[in-house]
Amino acid sequence: MEILDILLSENFWAAALRIATPLIFGVLGALICEKSGVLNLGIEGIFAAGAMAGWMAVWLGADLWSGLFFAALTGAFFGLIHAILTVPLGLSQHVSGLGITMFATSVSYFTYRTALPEVSSPPRIEPFQPLDIPILSDIPFLGPVLFQQTAMTWLALFLVALVWWVYNRTPLGQALRAVGDNPDSVDAQGLSVYGLRMGAIVAGSACMALGGAFLTMSAFDAFFFGMVNGRGWICIALVIFASWRPGKALLGALLFGAFDAFQVRLQTEVGAFVPSQVFLMAPYILSIIALVIVARRAEYPRALLTPWFKGQR
Repeated sequence: MEILDILLSENFWAAALRIATPLIFGVLGALICEKSGVLNLGIEGIFAAGAMAGWMAVWLGADLWSGLFFAALTGAFFGLIHAILTVPLGLSQHVSGLGITMFATSVSYFTYRTALPEVSSPPRIEPFQPLDIPILSDIPFLGPVLFQQTAMTWLALFLVALVWWVYNRTPLGQALRAVGDNPDSVDAQGLSVYGLRMGAIVAGSACMALGGAFLTMSAFDAFFFGMVNGRGWICIALVIFASWRPGKALLGALLFGAFDAFQVRLQTEVGAFVPSQVFLMAPYILSIIALVIVARRAEYPRALLTPWFKGQR
């Protein structure tokens, strides 16, 4: 199969969107946190916690949507810890975030081993199934790509639109943008800088956890160690690529998903002549190149990484 045939294939773009879905959740969560002025490097651990919590809830008898709720709640919990440490206490956002990643990952693995101490292979659940929307699913090209995805992919796309609307069409969005650029002006308006920042971190972390839940409840049907596989760090880079804009965040996630889907298909064609590690590196190398090209023009929140204390100027 030639490269052009791969790029024009319905299956290729359907796979790209599927691979991009957890990244969409993650990059939106990171964007929400950073637009408020707080970097959340706990995303990798929150991914793992969301994956474990959603899967565990369903395995214990909850339905799939309840599992998503428990995953989001778990992410919000770890986000609240990060928010307390970085907003009112003003501790290092880098150190706190990395601590959250290690803490959340360790708690997830410990919980799994405690609940299933002697299980050699993870128990399976019934994950979200691809939707088959009448008429729409039969549309050439768009049908297989868009209308035969799982409900979680549609949830991710809906959240992109929702986040864009909130930031560009609501007073809350204006306040959240302002608190990431000039928190003193927000305080002068009588709004709570602490409340806005902490709320954004909690909401963003809940969104991140949904990205982890996608892995166990849609992409796969079980939880296993190492399944996050660096997706959280990719999301941090994609926020910069997106210049902290929801629409470009979606584009960046789809671009990485396309790179990843392409290397899998290309590997089957020429894998006998090229080491497999080259193909595995390709999506990350291409993402770095795209990031370097775009990052120079990125307009970052001016108060990002800067602690704010009431009464200080």
